[in-house]
Amino acid sequence: MATTRASHDTAALTAVSLSSLMFGLEISSVPVILPTLERQLPADFAQMQWIMNAYTLACTSVLMAVGTLGDRYGRKRIFVAGLLLFGLASLVCGLADSAWTLVAARFLQGASGGAILICGTAILSHQFPAGRERARAFAVWGVVFGVGLGFGPIIGGAIVAVSSWRWVFLVQLPLMAATLLPLLAGVRESRDSRARKLDGLGIVSLSLAVFGLVFCITQAPGLGLASPAALGMAAFAIAGFAAFAWAEKTHPHPMFDFSVFRLRDFSGAMVGAAAMNVSFWPFIVFLPIYLQGVLGYGVFAAGACLFAYTLPALVMPPVAERLSLRYRAGRVIPAGLGVIGAGFLLMRAGGSAAHAGWATLLPGLLLAGIGLGLTNTPVTNTTTGAVPGDRAGMASGMDMSARFISLSINIAIMGFILLAGVHSSLRDAFGGQVGAERLRAAAEKVAAGDPSALERGAGLPPGPAAADAAHAALAQGFDWLMLYAALGVWLLAALSLGIFRQREPRELNVSVP
Repeated sequence: MATTRASHDTAALTAVSLSSLMFGLEISSVPVILPTLERQLPADFAQMQWIMNAYTLACTSVLMAVGTLGDRYGRKRIFVAGLLLFGLASLVCGLADSAWTLVAARFLQGASGGAILICGTAILSHQFPAGRERARAFAVWGVVFGVGLGFGPIIGGAIVAVSSWRWVFLVQLPLMAATLLPLLAGVRESRDSRARKLDGLGIVSLSLAVFGLVFCITQAPGLGLASPAALGMAAFAIAGFAAFAWAEKTHPHPMFDFSVFRLRDFSGAMVGAAAMNVSFWPFIVFLPIYLQGVLGYGVFAAGACLFAYTLPALVMPPVAERLSLRYRAGRVIPAGLGVIGAGFLLMRAGGSAAHAGWATLLPGLLLAGIGLGLTNTPVTNTTTGAVPGDRAGMASGMDMSARFISLSINIAIMGFILLAGVHSSLRDAFGGQVGAERLRAAAEKVAAGDPSALERGAGLPPGPAAADAAHAALAQGFDWLMLYAALGVWLLAALSLGIFRQREPRELNVSVP
């Protein structure tokens, strides 16, 4: 009997770990192929941002809903449905013949990926309820998830180098099949007899608010910042956030219990969760454009550089946990954020070197990755450990939501800053020779990693002057981008440190539904 249970537990751990590998690969392998998609699909600059943002927005939309549905209808059942939908969406991504088809399929991928992520962790919690086996199971899951995130860039680069970008998505199909077999064989169905009513209004209002804000940031520059469409979308986003706040205040079992923000450790860690996604993770979307468009590397070399960016995050968590035990997470989290900011300034200096290349960029890449590794695990442990035990699931959901929401918004903000930097440089160089609309169209192409678009889009004669101007414009855009990432994460690091240093109120009543 014990042998049978052990074999079932091993099969369950294998299935959940493989699903985390799929999820991690889909986050980190796609950015390295974005310049290839821009040329071959083709896709413009805004569409490239949506190819990434559709995934993160969909994850944000389903995180809390899927947890409730799994509690009510069975986590294994929702996991299987999510896995099959993820495979179908990956197939559509691989067969997509237009950018917007790929965006739609990526949305389905994100929704199903969020389902397998949340249900997978719930299954592990049920299958390994306590003790050393539970710690080992979550350690294995975390390592495999980290392998997907860390090795995704070099895997994506290798696939494009030897085959087609389509296989970056199609490779998920055999992984899905390999996951499904142990899932059906080993996972025991589990439910929560006390499952609560779904917070439908909160889920819908938050999703629409984030979508409206991202749409406003990405589309407003082209529409005109003061245009009725841009102002209307901004008003739509504000109304969505207001509706979300009202819904969470009035719902008997809200997915966001705002009372927990009165807990110093929880609030400080949540700022840390957002700060990582102001800087490190959204920049991974644009870094391949820099590596290929500014430094001139091929897709495989760009993937290798991205691997250096993500690798430290795999090896630093044990160090971060030891530091947290010795110095408290309230010091380690802001310090880790500070290291991320220093890494971006070092990258900026390396990019400005006379002979910029991987060697001048590498110290900054590694330092930013070390900072992430110091921050990531302490943030998760602090958010879940700061609240009462029966609210840990809610705290984990708030942590994940904060990460994905800030990631989606900052992909849009970084795209806006990159485009502004490129456009400013081109305007200084050719503003008198080229009309405003044509110059902006060329700037969007250059920002997407196609320097030759300046000659085609702006009608300039081909030659070294146009090529040099495009290269300089793209370099300036990334100079602005790295400065934003450094200052943004340092600002939030200071805020996080200030929150951690506040004294707890003498009497603190956190609502426990």
